[in-house]
Amino acid sequence: MVHVLSSRTLLRPTDPERSRLFYGEQLGLSVYREFGTGPERGTVYFLGGGFLEISGRSDTPPSPAVRMWLQVEDVTAAHEELRTKGVDIVREPVKEPWGLIEMWVADPDGTRIVLVEVPADHPIRHRPGI
Repeated sequence: MVHVLSSRTLLRPTDPERSRLFYGEQLGLSVYREFGTGPERGTVYFLGGGFLEISGRSDTPPSPAVRMWLQVEDVTAAHEELRTKGVDIVREPVKEPWGLIEMWVADPDGTRIVLVEVPADHPIRHRPGI
């Protein structure tokens, strides 16, 4: 078994500065660290139990198969905050048949981000033996 000590998601945006504004200012993610200088510098954000790194540049947007799943405490409050910041709301908050409350947003390159609220009575909160 591989013992994973840390992990992060890496994005190679078409416009790194635009993506840093989105993830840092609009989504409000806190910076863990930065490396390099200028517009091509890398920025690593805290992402709950993991990290999101924005570094390098790509000539093409990421595949539409790429998605990020971010659990938030209150998806309705997140919706209001992100709407006022001009974030592209792809789908309003909806309680899914499986019981989670989800809304979808998109980053500047179109990467879909699912913001999820797990209600207090949802089975995902039950951890047997703990």
